[in-house]
Amino acid sequence: MIRVLLVDDHAVVRTGFRLLLQSQPEMAVIAEAESGEAACQRYLELHPDIVVMDLAMPGMGGLEALRRIRAHHPQARVLTLSAQDDPMHARRALREGALGFLSKRSAPEALIEAVTTVAAGQRYIDTSLAQRLALDEIDGAGKSVVERLSEREFEVFIRLARGESVQRIAEDLKLSPSTVGTHLYNIKQKLRVSNQSELTLIAIREALIEA
Repeated sequence: MIRVLLVDDHAVVRTGFRLLLQSQPEMAVIAEAESGEAACQRYLELHPDIVVMDLAMPGMGGLEALRRIRAHHPQARVLTLSAQDDPMHARRALREGALGFLSKRSAPEALIEAVTTVAAGQRYIDTSLAQRLALDEIDGAGKSVVERLSEREFEVFIRLARGESVQRIAEDLKLSPSTVGTHLYNIKQKLRVSNQSELTLIAIREALIEA
């Protein structure tokens, strides 16, 4: 039996995924979480075989939750989900230790295949995205200006691009406002922008957020 912890901030999405997963006799959703903070706590309590987690959630978010779970439990098997099916989100999640990445736009059967693969300790990236990742490396298209950012800077960048304040980001990521301010300064220097609106435009242009 594959024991699944399902993490998404939308109850309707969790319900749909739970029904889909539990239609398989070898899978059981043993718990759900609506935030990255709750995911870390549930993992500590239950030690599921696999975490299926959305990256974009209020609070610390999926990427930070992935980082914290893996820091304390290197053996954790995490399948990340995203409404954004761009290669950059996939690369970042995989670098942080996710075993798999799946677009929420994928067919339902892809989720079953991804959970089965990641629970077995193997990597999973859906075919179309894997091809784009490979082509990006070959063509050099993966060298976007955003690739200049560190993992932490990238996370702060995405939040700023969505319009979040420095104070809000500091609270969610458990950082001091001055630390977030330093990240903001470095992000602006690396991306050669002067304000938050320009960050948003870059994120939209790179298909990292929706307009």
